[in-house]
Amino acid sequence: MMDWLAVDWGTSHLRVWAMAQNGTVQTRRTNDCGMGTLTRDGFEPALLELAGDLLGTGKTPVVVCGMAGSRQGWAEAKYVATPCTPPGINRATHVQTGDPRLSVHILPGVKQTNPADVMRGEETQIAGFLALNPKFDGVICLPGTHTKWVHISAAEIVSFRTFMTGEMFALLSQRSVLRHTVEGDGWDAATFADAVSSGMSNPAELAARLFSIRAEGLLSDLHADYARARLSGLLIGAELAAARPYWLGQHVALIGDDKLCKAYADALGAQGLPVERTDAERMTLEGLKAAYAGLKETTQ
Repeated sequence: MMDWLAVDWGTSHLRVWAMAQNGTVQTRRTNDCGMGTLTRDGFEPALLELAGDLLGTGKTPVVVCGMAGSRQGWAEAKYVATPCTPPGINRATHVQTGDPRLSVHILPGVKQTNPADVMRGEETQIAGFLALNPKFDGVICLPGTHTKWVHISAAEIVSFRTFMTGEMFALLSQRSVLRHTVEGDGWDAATFADAVSSGMSNPAELAARLFSIRAEGLLSDLHADYARARLSGLLIGAELAAARPYWLGQHVALIGDDKLCKAYADALGAQGLPVERTDAERMTLEGLKAAYAGLKETTQ
């Protein structure tokens, strides 16, 4: 029997889990109705279209994380300032809905004043990781479009930095002159490792090394697999150089897409740093479950 809905609402996707009271998943559904495709009045209909048939006649708690809480989302869920524990249901925004069967709570993001930074959605994955690893002290890296490096101590988010590495890779590989050289989705691990080393050792030359990818493609027929791996390696290497204060000598856990996390694990492994890889979807769901547990406590 379904008792509540766990919702991960990103920019490009919507994921819903129908949950039993004991924390087991009854049904999982997903579509591409992300925040980026919706106006503010479109969120409730989008949720009902995907999961409305799962609702009973009573009021169903819905715990939401991600971009539904952004300024352009369903309702703005304010950021909580660091240092802080990953914000739970007590900081959530309760959304008024037209359908009386819904009781929607959107979890807030986390902000940092100096240097200025924000996260929205990753804090729920961090909460899930800490629920499973309550004694963890170290750094959580969340590779993605905007990669986060997060310092965790005593179950708190102490500080974090965001790197636009994934977005830069997408822009360069799809919209720059390099798109002709890095076509496809091939890969070469040795080329990637060499490029990471180059990017770390001299990040100031990043822009010049990037153009060399194009030049070598023209002059030496550089294979697209090698070109793509080099582009990724140079960008991640430059990121690791800047993020060194976060990962050097630390226990690092990775949360994110499997393929991308492997690239980061390989890059960090080359520096002699063992890393812990996790299942990103499980971390999200565990974080939503932790928030729902807090909701149950407040209603008992």
